[in-house]
Amino acid sequence: MRLPRILRKRYIPDEVVDISGDEILYLDDSLMVTRWKVIHPREDIEGGISFSFLDKGYKISRFNRKNGGFAYWYCDIVDVQIDRETNTYTFIDLLADVKIMPDGRVVVLDVEEIAEALEKSVITREQACDALRKLGGLLDMIYAGQFPPSRVQEFIEKA
Repeated sequence: MRLPRILRKRYIPDEVVDISGDEILYLDDSLMVTRWKVIHPREDIEGGISFSFLDKGYKISRFNRKNGGFAYWYCDIVDVQIDRETNTYTFIDLLADVKIMPDGRVVVLDVEEIAEALEKSVITREQACDALRKLGGLLDMIYAGQFPPSRVQEFIEKA
């Protein structure tokens, strides 16, 4: 079986990055689990493991320090386009993000980028509404104490 091609599309900045080099640990119709190294060298982070919920519209990443220890969780709000013919997964960043620190502190990031993207007609009204709904659902899960989702526990324990 041919490995999928994985693309990350961002609106701000406008870019498409091929991340097919990430190691796919698991893939089904609703979840893709990948292990990755940072694209650009950093002093603080070496890599991590990502859980892309294809049916929910968010990607939850566990960032690891250079020593292998846990740094923080980073959650991207995304739209996922799957081209079955070419076996390509395109993760479109819908701008808003959530960072969860080891002490449990939750930081919502880049919501203002949704407004900027709307003003510049980079995204549609429907995409902005979709992003905000997905962000709300993710925050509800976090504040309800259901984070990380139980479905990812087995992968975290193996990582």
